[in-house]
Amino acid sequence: MSYMIGVDVGGTFTDFSVFNQETGELFNYKDSSTPADPSRAIVKGVEDVLAIKQASPEEVSYLAHGTTVGTNALIEKKGCRLGLITTKGFKDLMEIGTQRRPSLYNLQTQKPYPLVPSGLNCTVTERIRYDGTVETPLDEEETRQVVRYLKAQGVAAIAVCTLFSFINPVHELRIEEIIHEEFPEAYVTVSSKLAPEFREFSRMSTTVMNSYLGPVMERYVNNFRDSIADIGIGVEPYVTQSNGSIISIKETIDCPIKTALSGPSAGVIAAAYIGRQCGADKIITFDMGGTSADISLIENFTPQVSNERYVEGYPARIPMINIITIGAGGGSIAKIDDGGALKVGPKSAGATPGPACYMRGGENPCVTDANIVLGKLNQKKILGGRMDVDIELAKKAIREKICDKSDLDLNRAANGIITVVNSNMVRAIRSVSVEKGYDVREFSLMAFGGAGPLHACEVAKELGMSEVLIPPHPGTLCSLGLLLADTKFDLSRTKVLRGEVTNLDAINEQFDHMVDQGTQLLDKEGVPADRRYFEYYVDMRYQRQNFEICIPVPAGRMTEDTLANALADFHAEHKRSYGYCKEEAPVQFVSYRVSAIGVIDKPDLQPASLQPDAPLPQPIEHRRVLFQGELEYVDTPVYQRESFLPGQSIPGPCICEQMDTTLVVPVGWTIHIDGYHNLKIHNDEVK
Repeated sequence: MSYMIGVDVGGTFTDFSVFNQETGELFNYKDSSTPADPSRAIVKGVEDVLAIKQASPEEVSYLAHGTTVGTNALIEKKGCRLGLITTKGFKDLMEIGTQRRPSLYNLQTQKPYPLVPSGLNCTVTERIRYDGTVETPLDEEETRQVVRYLKAQGVAAIAVCTLFSFINPVHELRIEEIIHEEFPEAYVTVSSKLAPEFREFSRMSTTVMNSYLGPVMERYVNNFRDSIADIGIGVEPYVTQSNGSIISIKETIDCPIKTALSGPSAGVIAAAYIGRQCGADKIITFDMGGTSADISLIENFTPQVSNERYVEGYPARIPMINIITIGAGGGSIAKIDDGGALKVGPKSAGATPGPACYMRGGENPCVTDANIVLGKLNQKKILGGRMDVDIELAKKAIREKICDKSDLDLNRAANGIITVVNSNMVRAIRSVSVEKGYDVREFSLMAFGGAGPLHACEVAKELGMSEVLIPPHPGTLCSLGLLLADTKFDLSRTKVLRGEVTNLDAINEQFDHMVDQGTQLLDKEGVPADRRYFEYYVDMRYQRQNFEICIPVPAGRMTEDTLANALADFHAEHKRSYGYCKEEAPVQFVSYRVSAIGVIDKPDLQPASLQPDAPLPQPIEHRRVLFQGELEYVDTPVYQRESFLPGQSIPGPCICEQMDTTLVVPVGWTIHIDGYHNLKIHNDEVK
């Protein structure tokens, strides 16, 4: 046998998707995470699934995992001690930033935590002009003294970012050579290799964050690789990038900032794949786990990608799937604040101690506790019967922390917790749709994660959405996405040119250079020539504007026809985004992007035949459930999802349980099962 394994490490659970390439079987598994060392949960889970499938480690042909190590290091400020080398006169750029203010009228806003300690932001004498010419040569002796100073200060990494190095990197490359000569053990990031684009603050912050994470990520992935090898798995593991692709361990070490949204991005890739199965080209993904909820928008089966995102207060100029994350998960803690209002999140009980019902010492009421009290979750066992829960502990926590501090009884308090967390998620969904000019009612809501299906129908109804999609294994969809991802390298260069026929040669020169660079990277990954392709993009703006729109352009060389089409696409997108366009105004091409993609073998999931006349499954039990907006408990049938057959329709209200999640279907909604075992749930009140 030959097995492909995808592993997604979450704050509460670690998820596994295992695909048998010979039989076509897809197996899913969940286990508790080990936040102190995430690789322990991975190794234990891989050993468990191999034992369940009676397979040997040598039969694993592919292993990839999404990691939150980089994200957590930034959030918890547990990166390495690092120094910065930049052009003389610009050492305080990380503190100055730009004129963007996240809270314009808040005089108490805290600035981001300084990643470069005071006194370790150093400068050297050198200057490259805007056109790439050398105005002041690099003072190499001064550079050596600076490197020796940083070494004496005990830094583990150095970030190098000088002015206009994205046009001419000669000084940065020489600084890098000097660092290797004087301080060979230091982790080094140079901006001209990582993000060769204009806007020096974004480029510098990206470079600094990469160096800040470098040694941390290097230790983790090397430990992960060694741990996997120790149990007999011979293949080199992959790690997911924030753009939804996978890269090798070496590339992860070189560019750890590219893994900042590693896990959630895999879920969006899988959602786009499921969307094609369902014929849904407009999807809003709703990934709710134990700690957080991740929201993203997919249009034309394609996830939206941003070329700059703020991470912990700093801009990261690398391609990332547009994902909004909020502190709303099954472990989100509910409380009565000082003003007497009920609040939920963002603080989470995590895996340990977890919600009160987990019987691990947790005393705070969480979203999971509320769902158990309301009857939406199994009140005795979860995780397919592998984990016991105690409803009395959940009731006790809600009474002590919510009821005793308010005028709410137990039922109203539990229902209030769900109402508040649903409202938080509705606001997040509106931020990626309505606030961006989209009509949310045109989209389907695809819910996954361990807690997503619990809340999906209620959230969709509040938004006016008529369809909810639930994949076959929603609790482990992110780990499935790791089996569906390709290798991808996103390359970029900045050169400001007018979008005119006279500049076609200069534009194609930028693309040609990046294609050569991408070819070399794919060579290192061992991707065969017949499994490669390239995607091309241009960041465009009207002259005198300060913000660009990324427009895809056809593969190959740009011609007069493709130039005209690109300009027309820009005007149309500008009008959709901002409400107007000026077709007579001159357009600038600012940055050029190429995605070098290597196609990886993927699971081939085949549909089953429909059986619409098959008798409906028998409920495993009836449970009293209090739905949102209702005053009385409703006697509700509970089904095992595995008993559903393709082609069947099951009316609500009902509860559907499976190993990795629980689906709540209120009255007025109907489940339809397709050939891939996806659940299409329609609101019967919306025609």
